[in-house]
Amino acid sequence: MDREECEPVGATEHAFGMEERGLAQGAARAVVDELEVAPGDICVDKFRMSGFWDTPLDSILRNLGIRTILFAGVNTDQCVLHSLTDANFLGYGCVLLEDCCATTSPDFCTEAALWNVRKCFGFVAGSADVIEGLKTQR
Repeated sequence: MDREECEPVGATEHAFGMEERGLAQGAARAVVDELEVAPGDICVDKFRMSGFWDTPLDSILRNLGIRTILFAGVNTDQCVLHSLTDANFLGYGCVLLEDCCATTSPDFCTEAALWNVRKCFGFVAGSADVIEGLKTQR
């Protein structure tokens, strides 16, 4: 299944001016080729820095019984961080996968984002540690 075939959930109109700032529907749904969209995957269009702001993401996760979220993506200090902090404020357990995030910002921006996550909003881990931990839970 191609990303374009995924059934979107959420608002269908762009917020005023968001297209020019790179947060339009297509940009928000960009995904790496190696990450396949499987049948039944839920796509949530986002129009702000946070995936939770003005989207049905919180309702979807609560209906699925999700209590902990693993965060990955770009930009670490922008969309990833703001989605993570909003998730924390909504009561989710948050784990930022450090080796699955990147940014075009200077290094100090990533360092500050990671520091804040560790101190205030959740946990920072590597993907290998999470994968190993999930294996022991089965």
